[in-house]
Amino acid sequence: MIVTIDGPAGAGKSSVTRLLARRLEFEFLDTGAMYRAVTWCALDQGIDLDDQTALRSLAEEIDIQFEDDQVLVNGTNVTTNIRTPEVTRNVVAIADAPAVREHLVQIQRRIAKQGNFVCEGRDQGTVAFPDAFCKIYLTASAHSRAQRRAEQMEATGEFVDFDQIVREQETRDSQDLARPVGRLMKAEDAVEVNTDQQSLDQVVDRLEKIVKARMEELSNR
Repeated sequence: MIVTIDGPAGAGKSSVTRLLARRLEFEFLDTGAMYRAVTWCALDQGIDLDDQTALRSLAEEIDIQFEDDQVLVNGTNVTTNIRTPEVTRNVVAIADAPAVREHLVQIQRRIAKQGNFVCEGRDQGTVAFPDAFCKIYLTASAHSRAQRRAEQMEATGEFVDFDQIVREQETRDSQDLARPVGRLMKAEDAVEVNTDQQSLDQVVDRLEKIVKARMEELSNR
């Protein structure tokens, strides 16, 4: 069984998806972390982000693994490294690289064949898993998403310029909606959930009910 959770940056997808997977006793697949991992490696190795051939080779060569809440690249824990502002600013180049995206989507599909998964990203319900049995589109207001990002940065000791976060988020939103590949869009059969004014547990409660209702619907057919 595959549950997909898509939505704009800062909507809380990663935190919600991780907890929902635990409640359902499913595995959690953080696809955004995969693109960030390739971005971090490209920056670390000084690869030209416009060099499609080099990026495809990099994506094929590195080994990305998930262990609990940790992201490993070639055995190195990069969980914190892939969340830096530099990676955030440059991940669009990796996400827009058709060859990289095609390769990572293939990996996502192979991983998902190993069991029941809750997968989060931007194109999980439309591209990676169009036949998923339950699709959710998680969203929130621009202010709430910016505030969430600011809190994440503060938690890691980073300097926070809220106005800059808002500007970067607006740029990211525009890019995500206009991308030639992996464009942010709500699947026609996805359930939209707005997380404004809701705690993490409240959001997860709501999503759990949606998924279980869908399970029951399928079992009664």
